[in-house]
Amino acid sequence: MEGYLVRSVEDGERAITELRMRPYDMVISDLKMPRVGGLELLETIATEGLNVLTVIMTGFGTVETAIEAMKKGAYDYILKPFKVEEVVHVVQRGLERQALQAENVRLREALTLYKVSEAIATSLDLEHVLDVIINAIVREIDADVATLHLQDPSTGKFEERIKILNEALETPGSLPSPDLQALAQCFRSGQHVLAHGLKANRFFSGSNSKLVSFSSVPLRIANRMIGMLNVFSFTRGKKFDEGMRKMMSILASRAAASIENARLYDDLVIKNRDLETANQSLEENFRQTIVGFAHALEEADGYTRGHSERVAIYSRLIAEGIQLPEHEVDVIVQAGLMHDIGKLGIDSHKLNKPGKLTPEEVKMFREHPAKGKRILEPIPFMRNLIDGCWCHHEHFDGGGYPQGLMNDGIPLLGRIVALADAYDAMTSDRAYRRALPHDMAVDELDRCAGTQFDPDLTEVFLRVIEDYRDQCRKANEPIPR
Repeated sequence: MEGYLVRSVEDGERAITELRMRPYDMVISDLKMPRVGGLELLETIATEGLNVLTVIMTGFGTVETAIEAMKKGAYDYILKPFKVEEVVHVVQRGLERQALQAENVRLREALTLYKVSEAIATSLDLEHVLDVIINAIVREIDADVATLHLQDPSTGKFEERIKILNEALETPGSLPSPDLQALAQCFRSGQHVLAHGLKANRFFSGSNSKLVSFSSVPLRIANRMIGMLNVFSFTRGKKFDEGMRKMMSILASRAAASIENARLYDDLVIKNRDLETANQSLEENFRQTIVGFAHALEEADGYTRGHSERVAIYSRLIAEGIQLPEHEVDVIVQAGLMHDIGKLGIDSHKLNKPGKLTPEEVKMFREHPAKGKRILEPIPFMRNLIDGCWCHHEHFDGGGYPQGLMNDGIPLLGRIVALADAYDAMTSDRAYRRALPHDMAVDELDRCAGTQFDPDLTEVFLRVIEDYRDQCRKANEPIPR
């Protein structure tokens, strides 16, 4: 009646299974249950780091059990018998608090990114840029030690910068140096580096029993790695988590472009490079920064994380399937990466809900193609990507938006990205439904060929996606749904 999506299970053991399967905002649990009771459920939620509020209900309540529940992480405690209004009030208050905390985290991360970007933009001094990056990392990740290994372009060797947060930190002699080759191998194979305790020692030449947690992310310009950013914890109980690693990755993407810009400036002053070459490099760095903002947008939304990269992959398959020249294929891939850049101005949390969108929310969502066009128009070397952002929701029969174009009146770039975007949307989990299997998704594309999608391009995509999946199987790589 209050508009919430609710699921129930019979005991704490089934609750743990359910929480591992899908995300929830709140758990309302009895204290006395068979197999796994309420307090044990609280302990499991805390141990596994499940991001959920817990409210305990019981008819056997005492001050002691209430205190014990709060110590184990309960948000609130309700005694039986209770009025339904009391429960509704607790739920509303808890979810409002959770939403406020999430908003505070997003605002803090956005403010950090803004401050770092602003500080870097006002300086082309490489030393200043590195100091800003290191200080941002140690402040946001709460690390005991942060190191930046930066490759010298002339010698190929890495230089190390260290920032120690805790001056009273008892480190075991000299600080451990990570095995750069082992880290580089992980990054080349697409692995994430986040390890704790003894497992973290595989990245070091010597064992270090006092190392509690370690994480590392690469600094890349295009596909070229120019350095590594590392954080260490020697404090018991202080472990880095996946959210911290992702925050490092976002900062590292800004850092890489800024470091390259500073180096380019130094090279221009010292070597007097050709102005046209420098401009091309700066354009690429700026492009990487814009793509980084698109990635940061997806990182804030668990349902669309990785969406743009997959759309770019599927767009490349279509472009190569119709044998476009390589330079046109590259433009289509870039358009796939940037097609949702207009969502920077849209609150995704309002759209990612289980129920039907309101007319106002539909109108807000449908503004993102035009917003993407306005973002890219002022950037001369990105104007060729506009059709991918502006036209990927047009329908072949004219029933799409924002312009109602039809048939060949829809730019080829828009028709290709529309197909790739629709396939990935269908085969990805969303708040309002689970991902569709691959076979169901391709059946839907085939059904809508000629109405929503270009029929000739659809025929090509249905062929190349099967070839791509076969290649993934042979290479033992993850197969898209």
